[in-house]
Amino acid sequence: MISKEILKQVKRIEIKTGRLVSETFAGQYESIFKGRGIEFAEVREYFPGDDIRTIDWNVTARFGRPFIKKFVEERELTVVFLVDFSSSGFFGTAEKFKNEMAAELVSLLALSATKNNDKVGMIGFTDTIEKVIIPRKGLKHILRIVREMISFEPRRKATNIKAALQYLNEVIKRKAVVFLVSDFLDRGFEKDLKITAKKHDLIALRITDNLEQELPQAGFIEIEDSETGEMAVLDSTDAAFRKKFKETRWEEVEVLKKLFKSAKVDSVDISTGSSYVKPLINFFRARALRFR
Repeated sequence: MISKEILKQVKRIEIKTGRLVSETFAGQYESIFKGRGIEFAEVREYFPGDDIRTIDWNVTARFGRPFIKKFVEERELTVVFLVDFSSSGFFGTAEKFKNEMAAELVSLLALSATKNNDKVGMIGFTDTIEKVIIPRKGLKHILRIVREMISFEPRRKATNIKAALQYLNEVIKRKAVVFLVSDFLDRGFEKDLKITAKKHDLIALRITDNLEQELPQAGFIEIEDSETGEMAVLDSTDAAFRKKFKETRWEEVEVLKKLFKSAKVDSVDISTGSSYVKPLINFFRARALRFR
């Protein structure tokens, strides 16, 4: 039984993101996510004026008169959200936790996809595959995905992006638009990221919190690794420690950005402390310019 509170959250997200799709992102999604191109439809007899390059020589030889291949534009896409459900998503020092931000992002992009009659699915993962929703069409299906993102309780806490990418490549055979939604607090997935990017149109949505990037000066801070349960006490009054923490996180982010670039993976950075509208608009515009 779905609680009234969950249904209220789903409705709130639907209203907010639906308005953004209509007012801000109308047309942008369609302009940058094209169908798979041209698909073979049928063979018909040649008529004067037809492009001779489309002649099907096998059929022509069989019937003794010219036939051509007819093609149609294949617009429909399959969009898959590969979503990190690990425990680090239950963290946030601003208005939202990272997993709440993820739910809104998925809703926004999924609603954009369904307006273009695309199929949408979701694969939720921790260090194992937690939830699979097969790609389908329609608003009701999109709202189910949003509901699962809000209410689903994963069995495990840790993260394994490598295993998630391998599973995606096994079950999604045809080229799809894949949004990998995660904070990317994991290692060892570099090879599989590159493999996935060659097979699919892969976009990384990295969700972060300001406290993960830079420590405030707030005395002794007790922290817990949400995925391992390990505890530690940090002295945030130590300026050298704060500087080293910031530099280390900056270096880790730079390594990740270089990985995305080398793998030819588009990426968008989203922070729990600010709106996701501007980063997404910048992403849409940059991609549109690149594909002109």
